[in-house]
Amino acid sequence: MKRLFWFVLDSFGIGGAPDAEEFGDTGSDTLGHIAEWFLEHEGRPLLLPNLARLGLGEAYRLVHDRLPAGWHESPVQGAFAAATEISTGKDTPSGHWEMTGVPARWDWSYYPKVPGCFPRDLLDHLYREAGLPGALGHCHASGTEIIARLGKESIRTGKPIFYTSADSVLQIAAHEEHFGLARLYALCELAREATMEPLVGRVIARPFMGDEGTFVRTSNRKDYAVPPPKPTVLEWVKELGYPVVGVGKIGDIFAHTGMTREIKASGHSRLWDATREGMSEGGLIMTNFVDFDMKFGHRRDPRGYGLELEEWDREFGLFLSESSPDDAVIVTADHGNDPTWVGTDHTRERVPILMTGKGMPSSGGYGIRESFADIGATAGKFFGVEMDEGEVIG
Repeated sequence: MKRLFWFVLDSFGIGGAPDAEEFGDTGSDTLGHIAEWFLEHEGRPLLLPNLARLGLGEAYRLVHDRLPAGWHESPVQGAFAAATEISTGKDTPSGHWEMTGVPARWDWSYYPKVPGCFPRDLLDHLYREAGLPGALGHCHASGTEIIARLGKESIRTGKPIFYTSADSVLQIAAHEEHFGLARLYALCELAREATMEPLVGRVIARPFMGDEGTFVRTSNRKDYAVPPPKPTVLEWVKELGYPVVGVGKIGDIFAHTGMTREIKASGHSRLWDATREGMSEGGLIMTNFVDFDMKFGHRRDPRGYGLELEEWDREFGLFLSESSPDDAVIVTADHGNDPTWVGTDHTRERVPILMTGKGMPSSGGYGIRESFADIGATAGKFFGVEMDEGEVIG
């Protein structure tokens, strides 16, 4: 049974993007700065032995001509490379679409980083059509921070919270019980229709529960994305009759196209369980491990990010011991989110590509790739698909 496991460590960049200056991200380096932080504050190196064995340190060396701080030389048993993004944004859909063979070369619509960032006509339309008394927020913000700050007022006034980020996104937060989950979803559907021109990449429903001081976002997040403008490698593999399983937020990212099954899950432990659930189907299993980005990158928590990487690495080692010799594995990322960087936004970085298993390139280095699309071309070749974007690695 042909199986390819494609693991996206959401936001696990390795620095060095040649156009980082255009994004204000020159010098950002998610892996490198976490490794430095651990040496300085924990008095020990960051320990990722299974990723190191597949070539993570060597992929980093391709970009920086050195290993991460405190990294120990170790034999490499996998194929490794680094990839440069050519999409115009550093957001989640652009990174995922490009790695599956559809670079986002157009300009998304972004909201300016100023108070009152949303257009008046958009707000008036949503207030009128949804019967709202107004909304709160209207700014760039961290989701957890703005809910903590405005959650009580949202409940009192019946006004949802509108906010955005450096991504092309409109996020709408509301209390599941006081505002209503179905009502929040209906509002986001209206917003999705209203943000197609100029094109906003995603509208995201961000429900929360609790009381003042204890507000928490729930697992009922829902993304309203636009589909990729042409078939990704996921769709081509599906067309050949193979199962294509999207685990976690993969279905949302691709607007529910190109998959035979979606398994929703949140939290890395549950995502590993869901990945194992998809193993029985064979084909292509793609999992996004979002906590690196959501819980630690955006919250600028290098310690938490590093500890989560170490835990993920341990689970990855266990997964490899359980998999078949005929299985193939690709590990990569969609962008950076340096937890030591200024602000709370993603960072423009190169990403690692680590590959192992039957049908993958022979062990060794394959340089710095010119596009994330080389990942999709390589995955396509594994299933007999020839992509028109990217070059096959190996």
